[in-house]
Amino acid sequence: MKPAACSMLRRPFLPAAVLTSLVLLAGAVCAQAQVVKGGRMRKEVDLVSVWVTVQDTSGRPLAGLPREAFTVFDEGTQQEVAVFEAETQQPLDMALMIDTSLSAAKEMEFEGAAALRFIRKLVRPQDSLAVYTFAERVDRLTPYTSNTTTLESGLKRMASGAGTSLYDAIYLASGELTRRPPGRRRVIVLVTDAGETTSRASFEDARRAAVGADALLYTIVVRAFKSEALRDLAGEHALTTITDTTGGAMFIADDLNQLDRLFEEIDRELRTQYLLAFYPQPPPPKKSIRHLEVRVASAAGADGTLRVRNRKLYLADGAAE
Repeated sequence: MKPAACSMLRRPFLPAAVLTSLVLLAGAVCAQAQVVKGGRMRKEVDLVSVWVTVQDTSGRPLAGLPREAFTVFDEGTQQEVAVFEAETQQPLDMALMIDTSLSAAKEMEFEGAAALRFIRKLVRPQDSLAVYTFAERVDRLTPYTSNTTTLESGLKRMASGAGTSLYDAIYLASGELTRRPPGRRRVIVLVTDAGETTSRASFEDARRAAVGADALLYTIVVRAFKSEALRDLAGEHALTTITDTTGGAMFIADDLNQLDRLFEEIDRELRTQYLLAFYPQPPPPKKSIRHLEVRVASAAGADGTLRVRNRKLYLADGAAE
């Protein structure tokens, strides 16, 4: 089977196992390092990067925490943090994906205007962003660029469609992000009602693609209906699971007037993330799925409790020699 048609993403659908092998080539792990030990050169396992969001109990970002406040565990084994950056300035590669299924022209105009304000505030010269739409198919409307004029032009070309290929959107954007240069944060921002009707990719295909691409998924679910009987609860649950796995966040908009505020929250979070990186010890089996945990020690917050978000899984691309 193939993903939903995409006018600018001409790539065949691949089974999850094959996809995993491909995305590992450009996923979350950096190039292998050579280190000196005992006067001899030896190959180390790949560096694993983890972006961490720390908030107080009110949801406000906590900045200025020291390296010593963070502890990283790989499959339950504590790791030595080799790289630490507070409020990382690492450039962004972002796929901004807007659900245009059965959207009225007025709604798309509103979404496009809010998205443009978000782009103008977020994108720095060293960042790149591409605008996508998805309905029964996924379309990339712009190249990855920091040029706001190009991005605005893409937003103006949004067109409504019939079905909703939500999983295809995540799958295809993740695949494109794996081909971006290394050493950059990969982010997917979805604006959707969480419906899923026409994807060829499955939930697991989409989840594996996002994990393999080391992409942070931020989802804004626009609820056209407040009644649970009329909402796509299965789609909302699926998005919650994928978002949590990647270390991103999910936001709910009861109406389109809340988009600006939610885009602002995403922008603030991306500007206040911590970057931790480590060389897994013991070296993991090649191409294995690994579970991550990050703990943060701090007395900040009204009751001493912090909200910590980071990706829960990574795909190992290195093995002990």
